Amino acid sequence: MALTRHPDGHEGLAEGETSDGASTQPLYDGPMVDAHHHFWDPTRNLHPWLAPGVSIPFRYGNYDSIKDPYLPDDLRRDSAGHHLSESVYVETEWDSADPLGETRYAASLAARHGWPHAIVAQAWLDRDDVAEVLAGQAAEPLVRSVRHKPGGPERPDKVGATWTLMSDEIWRRGYALLERHGLHFDLQTPWWNLDEAARLADDFPRTTIVLNHAGLPADRSDAALLAWRAHIERFAARPNTAIKISGLGLQGRPWSVDENRRVVEEAIVAFGPARAMFASNFPVDRLCGTYDAIMTGFKRIVAGRPAAEQAALFCGTARRIYRTGPRA
Repeated sequence: MALTRHPDGHEGLAEGETSDGASTQPLYDGPMVDAHHHFWDPTRNLHPWLAPGVSIPFRYGNYDSIKDPYLPDDLRRDSAGHHLSESVYVETEWDSADPLGETRYAASLAARHGWPHAIVAQAWLDRDDVAEVLAGQAAEPLVRSVRHKPGGPERPDKVGATWTLMSDEIWRRGYALLERHGLHFDLQTPWWNLDEAARLADDFPRTTIVLNHAGLPADRSDAALLAWRAHIERFAARPNTAIKISGLGLQGRPWSVDENRRVVEEAIVAFGPARAMFASNFPVDRLCGTYDAIMTGFKRIVAGRPAAEQAALFCGTARRIYRTGPRA
């Protein structure tokens, strides 16, 4: 078994594992909140990137196999064997001309199936109608947050030559409206843009920013991971930030504990279990592993942590931030 680099920098066997990779401690078996997943039916609703024959640049490569409908019964089937009690629907790049239509669709699934329990809605913060869109999203009982991917430099060495929308004044005026509606912001951006995100957190301290997919650490070289860690630590120093540990797949390689342990452990160290949460990113991450492989992998990685910390990572943090608690 490969040696593990621990958060303090030394290498050795992971706590709670033997030399053959087997856990010597029981795995978490309590309730879980999937803090980031998607439902979609491209046969009925417009998702431009999921249309037949369309292929956009995608970090996992070819994604044709996830263009089929993915609905609550599919999530129930995939999560069998885990005590999934609640879930958070995240916007799916539905037709941008109809952001409220997606929210109504997700809410209709909740009404019929009991899933999801919270919604991260679409809202383009630099649009002329952003005030109307945010008011409409906030009026939906399950909406807790919005997402608008801010783009920006595609490589770390391009930072400074170009910037993300987080530095755009029109976008920031839209962002300022989130506090009025009590909405969080789900941020999906590569780690090298997190200094911009830290300034955003400082400028709007009463709006929570939830970093999606651990800041997308796709390059697992030692130098890249050291830079990733430095950026997430600076971002995590802001108290109005949190992180989703999800979307950790690598193109063309099956999801594995060995390849993801360092990212998981260092993200938890940076934010603490009270501001970190696990999520599946299904059905997207079906491209790199089964639901069971990913969630059991997370369970193996944190098996040596106190029970209260594991409960926070798998359930408590997401339940608090997204208010997914059992419905009356």
